[in-house]
Parts: sequence; structure tokens; C-alpha cells
Amino acid sequence: MTAPRTPAHLLTEPRLADPDAFYEALIDMHRDLSAEASELVNAKLILLLANHIGDADVLHEAFALARQDVEPASAPSPQDSPAVENKTHQET
Repeated sequence: MTAPRTPAHLLTEPRLADPDAFYEALIDMHRDLSAEASELVNAKLILLLANHIGDADVLHEAFALARQDVEPASAPSPQDSPAVENKTHQET
């Protein structure tokens, strides 16, 4: 019988043995890439790490923390909502 799983939480205390080496490797990963290719590499890295973490609750904590204090480019109006757009197209 397996023990009940305790809820995991996002670990935010420093855990990298060599943060400077990590940062250098991260920068090197982007070297010589276009902005578009760099965004693609970031997206792939995020998906790989999310899969490795594998816990939706932890990932949602990370989403909230990453988004904290970041303002959206502009607030979309209700007219720009995909739900409104889809409803409008269905009515025609």
C-alpha cells in the first residue's frame, strides 16, 4: 500500500548549486538565435520542465508567481474576448 501523497508546493528558496553557471548556460542556449527562435526555445524549455515537475498545483503556483506584479500590455475590451467573437460568428 502506498502512503497518501502530501500536496507539493512550489519551492522558491535558492536551490541551484552554482546559479552563475546556470545563468551562463541559459544565455548560451539563446546565443545566435533570432528573437522568434529564442521564444521557441523558451517555450520548449518551459514544457520540458513542466513535464518534469508533473504536478498541476505546483505549476499553477508558478504561473501565479511569475505573473505577479506584471501588467498586461493592454486590457482587452469585452468585444475582443474569443467567447464573444465565437458567439458573434455563430449567430451569422
